[in-house]
Amino acid sequence: METRRLGNPGRGKLLSIISAGCLGAVALPAVLWAAEEAPAIDKADTAWMLISSALVLFMTPGLAFFYGGMVRKKNILSTLMKSFVAMGALAVVWALVGFSLAFGPGNAFIGDLSYLGLNGVGGAPGPNADNIPFLVFMVFQGMFFVITPALFSGSIVERVRFSAYLVIIVLWALIVYAPLCHMVWAPGGWLLEDGAMDFAGGTVVHISAATAALVLTLVLGSRREYPKEPIIPHNLPLSVLGTGMLWFGWFGFNAGSALAANEIAANAFVTTNLGAAAASLGWTFWEWFHRGKPTTLGFISGAVAGLVIITPACGFVSPMGAIVMGFFGAIVCYQAVVLRQKLKLDDSLDVLGVHGAGGAIGALLTGVFATTAVNSGGQDGLLYGGGLGPLLKQLVAVGFTIVFVAALTFVIAKAVDALIGLRVDDESELEGLDLSQHDEVGYNF
Repeated sequence: METRRLGNPGRGKLLSIISAGCLGAVALPAVLWAAEEAPAIDKADTAWMLISSALVLFMTPGLAFFYGGMVRKKNILSTLMKSFVAMGALAVVWALVGFSLAFGPGNAFIGDLSYLGLNGVGGAPGPNADNIPFLVFMVFQGMFFVITPALFSGSIVERVRFSAYLVIIVLWALIVYAPLCHMVWAPGGWLLEDGAMDFAGGTVVHISAATAALVLTLVLGSRREYPKEPIIPHNLPLSVLGTGMLWFGWFGFNAGSALAANEIAANAFVTTNLGAAAASLGWTFWEWFHRGKPTTLGFISGAVAGLVIITPACGFVSPMGAIVMGFFGAIVCYQAVVLRQKLKLDDSLDVLGVHGAGGAIGALLTGVFATTAVNSGGQDGLLYGGGLGPLLKQLVAVGFTIVFVAALTFVIAKAVDALIGLRVDDESELEGLDLSQHDEVGYNF
């Protein structure tokens, strides 16, 4: 039998309204406080970071064409493939485990497996940026993970086995890049806490790739014809195209590293352009003076060197500082290439001279030209009253990166060589890697 409680329904409704009002008055401040405290996704920043991620990915095909035009025509496809396969293999490796090792909480030297398989990496902000989805931060950093091993492919083209290269880039990215990235960019990372300034990858990307290039070149040995016969680029217009793609994409690489569409991103954008422009002129004028004629290859080499030089500094230095760094830094890179030629070291596409010398000079000059007037989160360099402290911290970061990367790359290279072999045989090298490794040719007239 159903029992009903009798009473005045209007009175009950009135009491309910009063009660709800009292509860709302108590709860409203807490709701407002939570709304104020909860990190909010900034749509403009998110859009900029998605665009920047695409720009950085665009750099890898640019690198492929830049390198591809400088090899002989029998190796064009194998050279392109080295960059493109990184876009496939390393994107998957980054999502599975690389991101977690680079940005998981871990310790001062390497992350843990908290984000294994992108566990917990979603649309909410993460610990690295409270204005964009954690997933966007992940994909932006993943593009750096992709292009860095592709950079050192330029030192070993025309003679390395494709299977060995594929194994090397995966092992290197996990064992070398991820810990170094954690130390430089992750909260609590050793070099970050020590005060090293690397806005977009002078140590993490360029010095590390160039050091690996040197080690792999020494382990692998020279091409059969080098240095007895001249080995000249087969299609410089392709390299010019690649340079344009790199220059364009580099705005995402550098300005995107601000992780927001703000004044620091604007400064990084401008300094990136001016650093590249000044360096292209510096290399060209110095080559003109040294060899008697300016060359297209020299101009584009200078442009890429300038992009490398300004990368660690772009968010810390002024536009005028970028011009000085780019112009004179390019001359240092040019002389590094000259030295490499005198030593008869077959770093085939001058990764060491452009990315190694460029990354090192850029990192060191950051300790000279950085100013808190540009970025209050940075430091004043030597030129702005900061003393030798910032410069010495940059020197420590550069030195540690070289030693750390060289040791681990040597172990990886020797292990892969012992297990599957690094180098193609003489017949395959003579035939060309397009045919011997991929059974296809780039040009069929």
